[in-house]
Amino acid sequence: MNTTLTRTSWWPLAAACLGAFMLLVDVTIVMVALPGITADLKMSFTDAQWLLDGYALALAALLLAAGSVADHAGRRKVYLIALGVFALASLACGLAPTGGLLLAARVLQGAGGAAMMATTLALISATYHGRERGIAFGVWGGVNGAAAALAPVLGGLLTEHLHWRAVFLVNLPISLAAAWMTWRAVGESRLPGGGRPDVVGMGTFTLAAGALTYGLIEAGPHGWTSARTLAPLAVAVLAFAAFVLVESRSAHPMVDLRLFADKAFSGIMAGAGLLMPAAFACLAFTSLWLQQAGGLGLGPVQAGLALTPMAGTSLVVSVAIARLLPRLTARAAVGGGLLLIAAGALLQGMLDEHSTWTALAPGLVVTGIGVGLAIPALSSAAMAHVPPHRAGMAAGAVNTVRQLGYALGVAAFGILFQDGMTGPGSFPAALNAVYLAAAVTGLLAGLLVLAAVRPARSA
Repeated sequence: MNTTLTRTSWWPLAAACLGAFMLLVDVTIVMVALPGITADLKMSFTDAQWLLDGYALALAALLLAAGSVADHAGRRKVYLIALGVFALASLACGLAPTGGLLLAARVLQGAGGAAMMATTLALISATYHGRERGIAFGVWGGVNGAAAALAPVLGGLLTEHLHWRAVFLVNLPISLAAAWMTWRAVGESRLPGGGRPDVVGMGTFTLAAGALTYGLIEAGPHGWTSARTLAPLAVAVLAFAAFVLVESRSAHPMVDLRLFADKAFSGIMAGAGLLMPAAFACLAFTSLWLQQAGGLGLGPVQAGLALTPMAGTSLVVSVAIARLLPRLTARAAVGGGLLLIAAGALLQGMLDEHSTWTALAPGLVVTGIGVGLAIPALSSAAMAHVPPHRAGMAAGAVNTVRQLGYALGVAAFGILFQDGMTGPGSFPAALNAVYLAAAVTGLLAGLLVLAAVRPARSA
């Protein structure tokens, strides 16, 4: 039996995979370019945090709402619009003359990315059926892993041999190619019936997530008792309370809060949110140590290569586990993966003034093994604990909390990093504090998942 896609049928898959590759690369590619961007545009440490968090927050806040809009307005239509928004935002990022304009364009880029993330998998699901759908999903998953693996090196190459602006401008030809393929080869699909998008829920969630992130970032330079910290944190509490109230009364909620009554689902969602700070949030500060004068002073390419072991290992492990251990339970994969992420963070947090980039490699490899185990199992684990008609919502919620966890991790770990940067040569101590916090986060997340998700009973 033929198990490959025909020459004509791979065009829709290529269109969806190009968009997925682009938006996922942009989550981390900026890390390597961060020192060059902040120096060129005279951006502060707080600005650097927002450069990462603005994109992740937009992804988290708009992902579920964008999926709902696409289901009713048409997934192909929304995907094409999202590609246009992403391309224009990338152009604005690449041409931005000031840090403020760059941050605004970065948020707009995240909004386009949210709509792309919400539609790529749905387009594949609507286009392919049977064995072809399984092949298409496998290719899509491989592209996602490749994006994470290539982002640091790609960012280093573009920054060092062209300019940091090329990190954003490279998206333009990719967006055009994806749009052309979508226009020519992808059919329209919609979800019949259903209600309107939950605009109020989206608004209250966005306000709560943004205010919480803002408060944590401001706590670094201004302290916990400052009005610039307390006011947004208070807004976050009120907005979150409003979100819970709205969602509990809505006929068509963005997130059905009743799903969280299942202990296993709640544990998996907590694990998904805590995984991102434990594994990824610390990489932003690591990049600063690798490149800045007070650290190792490496070039962007060397810094990108230094960060590659984690993503490369995770890609290999995710493929190997799917083939060699197909019956590995979600409890073991997610819970065990998080414990390995904690161990990897602990190994990375042993730096001193004599350490080089090679000191990171063992910890990055162990973390990569954990990531390769945990992330592929998250969505399927969440969907297994909800009714079938809520499976799409559960998968979207996993991606939402992952991006929110990353944004909050960068904000919270930034406080520890700033407290540790007491003077020249303090990079190792500051990073060690961040790695320790990441290890504790991963440990708690792993134990929480293992306690919440019951072991499968043998037949």
